[in-house]
Amino acid sequence: MRWMFLVVAGFLFLMPPAFSEELDLELVLLADATGSIDDEEIRFQRRGYAEAITDPSVLNAISSNIYGKIVITYVEWADMFSQDVVVDWTVIDSPESAAGFAEKLMAAPRRAYGRNAIGAALLRGKELIDGNAYEGLRRVIDLSADSANNWNGPTIPEARAIVVSSGIVINGLAVLCRHCSGRPVAYDLEDRFFREIIGGPAAFVVTADSAETFAEAVRKKLILEIAARPEDSRRILQHFAGLE
Repeated sequence: MRWMFLVVAGFLFLMPPAFSEELDLELVLLADATGSIDDEEIRFQRRGYAEAITDPSVLNAISSNIYGKIVITYVEWADMFSQDVVVDWTVIDSPESAAGFAEKLMAAPRRAYGRNAIGAALLRGKELIDGNAYEGLRRVIDLSADSANNWNGPTIPEARAIVVSSGIVINGLAVLCRHCSGRPVAYDLEDRFFREIIGGPAAFVVTADSAETFAEAVRKKLILEIAARPEDSRRILQHFAGLE
């Protein structure tokens, strides 16, 4: 048995390492699917992301980078046991691949339900990045939410510290109430995002305060995340703003 172990060990030692595709960005899109989000709003959110990822300005941001390709996954999160991978890791390097991602996003059923567990969602995002078959120059988790509550699972500070210490940036999309006054009654959601959720070099928060601004906020956020250099993101945003 000893010789068999040595043969197997030697074979494993000689095996080449698993191949990881190199690209510009690994991006986890964590979308709110908690109890405050009904099925109509789930579709609304997905449509905003589907339109954004196929937008020429976003595709321009992708092509402006070193490799000209990114990989993304879309995950809907709710309680600590409910983080559904709606669209698995997909390389976006052309209008066709972006359209394929958007089609899958709009076709999948809703499977995430429960009360807010942002800490668990952030750790799930890290797990997905750690376990994929890609090697991005940058790694980002993008969390959208209409509140900063955390009713179960790991705390937000614990999860954020683990994620950021591993070299992953956390950005945020603060979704302000679309069907009432436009802002949470008890606290400033953007401020809570800044103080408690986002983290890492150049982390940022983008705000969507109405149905009319949601798709534009998602598009802006994706461009800021995808473009490797700040001057590239500003150039792309200015250029396409001038065309509208």
